[in-house]
Amino acid sequence: MRSKVAVHSRSATLLTAKSALVLTALACLAGGPALPVRAQTTPDPEAMRRTQEERDRRAQSLKQIEDALAASSGSRAALEAEIAAIGSDRTKLSTALLDAGRQAQATEDRMNRLEERLRALTDSDAAIRKSLEARRAVIAEILAALQRMGRRPPPAVLVRPEDVLAAIRTSMMLGAVVPELRGEADTLAGDLTELVRVRGLIAADREALKKDLAGWAAERQRLDALIAARRSRQAEVESSLTAERRKSAELGTQAKSLKELVDRMEGELSSARRAADEVRAAAEREQRAIQDKFAAAGARDPARLAPKVKFAEARGDLPRPVSGPLLRGFNQPDGQGGTTRGISLRARPKAVVSSPADGWVSFAGPFRSYGRLLIINAGDGYYLLLAGMDQINVEVGQFVLAGEPVAVMGEGSGTPASTPSNVTQAASQKDDDRIDPVLYVEFRKDGGSIDPEPWWARSSSEKVRG
Repeated sequence: MRSKVAVHSRSATLLTAKSALVLTALACLAGGPALPVRAQTTPDPEAMRRTQEERDRRAQSLKQIEDALAASSGSRAALEAEIAAIGSDRTKLSTALLDAGRQAQATEDRMNRLEERLRALTDSDAAIRKSLEARRAVIAEILAALQRMGRRPPPAVLVRPEDVLAAIRTSMMLGAVVPELRGEADTLAGDLTELVRVRGLIAADREALKKDLAGWAAERQRLDALIAARRSRQAEVESSLTAERRKSAELGTQAKSLKELVDRMEGELSSARRAADEVRAAAEREQRAIQDKFAAAGARDPARLAPKVKFAEARGDLPRPVSGPLLRGFNQPDGQGGTTRGISLRARPKAVVSSPADGWVSFAGPFRSYGRLLIINAGDGYYLLLAGMDQINVEVGQFVLAGEPVAVMGEGSGTPASTPSNVTQAASQKDDDRIDPVLYVEFRKDGGSIDPEPWWARSSSEKVRG
């Protein structure tokens, strides 16, 4: 009787040891306490929690970087020196603004790609851990075999996936794995190898993202200084536009719809249009005189005060206003019984918004459900409408260049208040764990809406895909 009790006691002890070892191993693989295998749910609360924690971590990191830059006397001195060197030279200021805008959007695009890759790698990490959870018994058998051979790894060793992988490889080399578990052990070793690789990539991508975030914050600080310099210059040389800006603001409160707003601007801002026509005519005369000499550099002239290329001829060449994916296209159901008259683009929090084309600012301010609305007159009856921004950095009557920074997106929220309701719905329907801001873009010609998509210049990756 005592023999049976002793056997039973040894079995219970061995089972307890197995359980303790496998729980320790799984805890280190999962990065936290081992949990029972659960059926996958949609949406995954744990994935959403990780996403939010990652977003909060990046926001905190950006805040720390911005605070450090603001407190840096060297950074301030460099910016002040650049602004002083530019002085009242409009060409230099425009060139610097275009360069800062391009740099900021290029960094935003790179961060978008890194974040997409991080999401994919994080999903792979979760899938591998789920596979390892399903192999509890194999891990327990292998680790128990090592324990029986007197090679039990001390608890301090089993703290990383690499350590568990080494233990499994050791057991296979020593023949501690019974033949029927050899296949399972090989699969387990493969999963652990992949987990180690994926976590290495995640660490590298996070470090790259951290560096990009620091560079982006510095570029944004430079951009803010340049925008302030542009505003100061505008105040000095464009005081005559005060009446036109007041009239534009009045139109924004009187018009009942976006179409009515554009139509009224066509009819009531005649003086601004005449002035624009005169500037354009003068620029065209000057252009014809120097066209042969400066043909190669014509489209890149940052000092121009009128479009170098007619908007209708720029089809397929316009830069996108933000770096971000399309959420909802043109002429799609808007969720309210109608169809969209523009497109919705996801943007990064505090992303730089650039003008898609050369043109004159016809409206800049709040307008009904659109929140902050920017309308650019591209000439020949074409108007470009941008909505959903948190801050507009240009004034009515100002001429802006294609690619020139004109606004900044907000931080993002569950319901972007500065975006039309159909755009908000597009964002929530696309990916309900993302709360990034959304930019609404609409092109209008002779009172009707047209699809903006054919007008964008293709990215290098799109050109490769054909």
